Amino acid sequence: MELPLDQVRTLLAVVDEGTFDAAAAALHVTPSAVSQRVKALEQRTGRVLLMRTKPVRATESGQVVVRFARQLARLERDARMELGMADPDQPARLSIAVNADSLATWFLPALRQVPQEPRICFELHREDEAHTTALLREGQVMAAVTSSPDPVAGCTVRRLGRMRYLPVAGPEFADRWLGGRPPLAAPLRRTLPDAPVVVFDRRDELQDTFVRALTRRAHGASRLRHYVPTSEGFADSVAAGLGWGLVPESQAAPRLLTGAFVPLAPDLPVDVPLFWQQWKLDSPALAATGEAVAAAAAAALRSD
Repeated sequence: MELPLDQVRTLLAVVDEGTFDAAAAALHVTPSAVSQRVKALEQRTGRVLLMRTKPVRATESGQVVVRFARQLARLERDARMELGMADPDQPARLSIAVNADSLATWFLPALRQVPQEPRICFELHREDEAHTTALLREGQVMAAVTSSPDPVAGCTVRRLGRMRYLPVAGPEFADRWLGGRPPLAAPLRRTLPDAPVVVFDRRDELQDTFVRALTRRAHGASRLRHYVPTSEGFADSVAAGLGWGLVPESQAAPRLLTGAFVPLAPDLPVDVPLFWQQWKLDSPALAATGEAVAAAAAAALRSD
């Protein structure tokens, strides 16, 4: 059973634009035509593809069609480029999901190494590394930095390395809450669970996991939490004494040298494995980006 391309492209436009009216404007057709195409595609597939919310959201079946539509658009553009039919001033667009700490440290230098002939525009989606695969699965992105080694359907996986995090705090914070500066006067496993902590967002479980491993108890870090959803702001908040936290090694090292950070458990770093997942497409732009990301990760992350 064929999937009519005009209907597939219309579904993608509705998802991208958020409403049927906005999709109609983008496609230069009437809202009625958009609605009829989507309904026809749902009848053809025998599935509900869209949740009629504001903005519109794709169902699980709709995500399959959206992913197909994006891959089709990518292949069509690459073919037009090879045939000399594409507008040379129209850049290729690659959507990538990446976690905040990678974005703040090693990932942007990787993108600078991607050849820019033809021109490429990157659309980055910031998401926790444990959740970036969801954006791949939904068809929102073509590639992702993720902590999952299990490939999303239709994707390849490449191991990038391990991103190391160090448990640190400001010196005044250690004096006040942890019983002194390292080597700590009071056992860390007794003082740390009740001390204020800096957390990236409500999905961030790194600090809780560290406390459970340290104390071998079921509960995690303190309920005295500061949520700071930027990588740089997170490190600054720890340095300012709001709480302790796990900071990427590359960000923590300079402050450890100056004394702005004190190490809480030098022998207990936390390593998060990172992987690169991308669509299985014969796309020069996507392939070049994958190679540049892998090379930058090899230089910046810890190897196995």
